[in-house]
Amino acid sequence: MGLDRRDFLRIAGLGAVSCLAAKASTRLLGAGRKAQTLPDPKALRAQRWAMVVDLAKCKGKSGCRECITACHAEHNVPDFGNPKDEIKWIWTEPYEQAFPDQENEFVQDALKGQDVLVFCNHCANPPCVRVCPTQATWKRAEDGVVMMDWHRCIGCRYCMAACPYGSRSFNWRDPRGTDAQGRPFIRQINKNFPTRTRGVVEKCTLCDERLAKGLLPACVETCPEKALTLGDLDDPQSAVREILRSRFAIRRKPALGTQPQIYYVV
Repeated sequence: MGLDRRDFLRIAGLGAVSCLAAKASTRLLGAGRKAQTLPDPKALRAQRWAMVVDLAKCKGKSGCRECITACHAEHNVPDFGNPKDEIKWIWTEPYEQAFPDQENEFVQDALKGQDVLVFCNHCANPPCVRVCPTQATWKRAEDGVVMMDWHRCIGCRYCMAACPYGSRSFNWRDPRGTDAQGRPFIRQINKNFPTRTRGVVEKCTLCDERLAKGLLPACVETCPEKALTLGDLDDPQSAVREILRSRFAIRRKPALGTQPQIYYVV
C-alpha cells in the first residue's frame, strides 16, 4: 500500500524527532561520562611527551631486564614461549640493527653489539595512525602519545605493516589461555589493566594509565641505573631538554620523517 504525501510527511517528521532525541541522549550520556572521569589533579602532563635513553647507563648487555619485566607485568603482556608468537612492548635489539643508518666504521667499542632498548617511538608523524581503518590507534592531541583501543582493533595489521620500527605485536593466540602444560600465558594478571584477546594488535602506550595517576612509566621507575628519562619536549626546562642540550643524541631511522619522540644519548 502506497503512502500519500500527508502520511509521508508525518512519518518523516516523527523520524526527525526521534533522531534529535537520540542525539540529545547521546550528548547527555557523553556529559555523564566526562563527569565520572574527571582528571586526577596529580596526573603528569606535558605538551609533548618524550623519552631519553642513556646508552652509557643502560646495562642491557649484561642481562638486565628489569624495565622489560616491570612493563610486561604491569600491562599483562603474555609470554607464549616462542619467538614466532612473541608479544613485546619493550625489547632489545643489537645497536647495529636498532640504528642501521648510523654507519660509522669507528663507532665506540662500547656500542658495538650493545643491546639497545626499543619500544614504540610515539612518533610526531605516526604512519600507523594514518593507515588504521577503524581509528583503533590514534595520537593524542594533548600530549602526542600514540594510543590504542583494543576493542576497536579488527586485526587487519595495517599498522604493523606501516610501522618501520617493528613496535607492534599481533596476538595469534589467546593471551588469557594456557600452554600445553596448563601454565597461563600471563603468569599473574594485573587486575588494574585490561587483558587483550586473540586477533588484536598491541604495543607500548607510554604507560598512559600511570601518567594519569601521577606515576612515571613502569620502565622509568624500575630502571636500576636511571637510564630512562621522561619529560616534556616542549618545555625548555624539562629533564629531557636538559639532557639533549648537553649530550649528543640519535633517533631510530630519522630519515623516514616519522619524527620519533624516543631519543638515545651516546
